[in-house]
Amino acid sequence: MLYAFFNYFTKITGIPPYLLLFRTKTYYEDKSVQSRKIKGKAIIICNHTSVFDYPVMMFTFFFRTLRVQMAELLFKKPFVGVLIRLLGGIYVDRYSNNLSFMSKSEAILSKGGVVGIWPEGRIPKKDEERPLPFKSGAAFLALSTNTPIIPIYTDGSYFDIRHRAHVIIGTPIYPEAVADSTKSDKENIEELTRVMREKIIYLGNLLHDRKNRES
Repeated sequence: MLYAFFNYFTKITGIPPYLLLFRTKTYYEDKSVQSRKIKGKAIIICNHTSVFDYPVMMFTFFFRTLRVQMAELLFKKPFVGVLIRLLGGIYVDRYSNNLSFMSKSEAILSKGGVVGIWPEGRIPKKDEERPLPFKSGAAFLALSTNTPIIPIYTDGSYFDIRHRAHVIIGTPIYPEAVADSTKSDKENIEELTRVMREKIIYLGNLLHDRKNRES
């Protein structure tokens, strides 16, 4: 597939600048449960610190083609827009009721693919609590397709020659383990959304502790 070819081409040619500019160090909540390898379909969620979270997500899971939900603003930028289209970015218009991005995501997962989502929906402003409240789309998608969610947390320390960027990969969240058949779909979506956000917060604290032990 064209998207897979362009993903691998971009990753291989991008290794030198990525190692120079990001120098990402990866930690794991439990590597025996979830490493950088992904088997089968998955939804990856991540806290949002900047537009550069995208290459970090791509290189963290180097051997899988990630189809990431991305805001309409990025598609309108001359060079970036072409690049993310070639990489298979999923167009999300945040100001429209068009939900075609959900059907595209479902189609990718139905073929065993991997979809990346930033549940916060946007990059938090400087004075806002992080992470922002999560949107419900990732939870809805996971429940409707019975897809495991792999959470990751990044400290966003990019382009800093003094410090490496740090990422931690969490153990998967299985929607069927969270869903309650006695509750409505809306209640299950809300509960899974809450679990996802709590997991990201937990991973952020865990990453902070791991880094402090090494300092």
